[in-house]
Amino acid sequence: MSIGAWLAIGWLALITALALLAPVLPMDGPNESFGEIAREGPGAEGHILGGDGIGRDMFSRTVYGARSSLLIGVASILIGLIVGGLAGLIAGYFRGRLDTVLTGTFDILLAFPSLVLALSLVSFFRADPEAGTGGLPPAQIVVVALGIVSIPILARITRANTLTWAQREFVLAARAQGAKHPRILFREVLPNVLPAMFSIALLGIGVAIIAEGGLSLLGVGVELPTPSWGNIIAEGRGSLRNAPHIVFIPSIAIFLTVLALNYMGDVIRTRFDVRESAL
Repeated sequence: MSIGAWLAIGWLALITALALLAPVLPMDGPNESFGEIAREGPGAEGHILGGDGIGRDMFSRTVYGARSSLLIGVASILIGLIVGGLAGLIAGYFRGRLDTVLTGTFDILLAFPSLVLALSLVSFFRADPEAGTGGLPPAQIVVVALGIVSIPILARITRANTLTWAQREFVLAARAQGAKHPRILFREVLPNVLPAMFSIALLGIGVAIIAEGGLSLLGVGVELPTPSWGNIIAEGRGSLRNAPHIVFIPSIAIFLTVLALNYMGDVIRTRFDVRESAL
């Protein structure tokens, strides 16, 4: 692999390890305030990334924010991968009227701007306690909303690849030998479609992290005091002139994470394309 790929892996491993080990790391609590570092930049009073508007340690809040943002990104795309992947697999394999109905549904969902659809879903789930997700915490509602938004994208990618692989010789041979549809789908087609699904899923995690930030700026993301990269930015935007580091630090974390995820998605897709050309 290239140096860029190793750098991307290194960053993702570092930020994931920090997020997982946050409770045991020797650092201040994310909601613990120190008046002397309020709005102070990196290095103030021994705090490596400075303090936010009310004196909370920015390093601690950024690390704990990674826990929320990464969890939302991975969990929402996992929902899209399972539901959308299965729907796309079925649509691409069976074709016909079922494919028409499912593809039409995907197209309708894709016609809505993603952020608007996610905002509508979050607002709907929060506004109606009688709904199935009405009692979920705000972070889980965001996961469900972004998961629903990701379903049509992952379904379309899966369907397109399934259409190609379902006509390969080994699939036709399995059918000729009397293999049942579930066996062909999950043992012949799915393993060959997974690389493309994982590639777009990595890109989707980055998009979900950015979407969570957008929802937080609109006031419907992860609720304080639980930090996420999005609500740290939303909370600090009022101090952008006097303490820009409050916004820039989580923004840089989002930028590097999304860049690494996109790069790894490209690496997976490139390796998949090479394998395709060799067949």
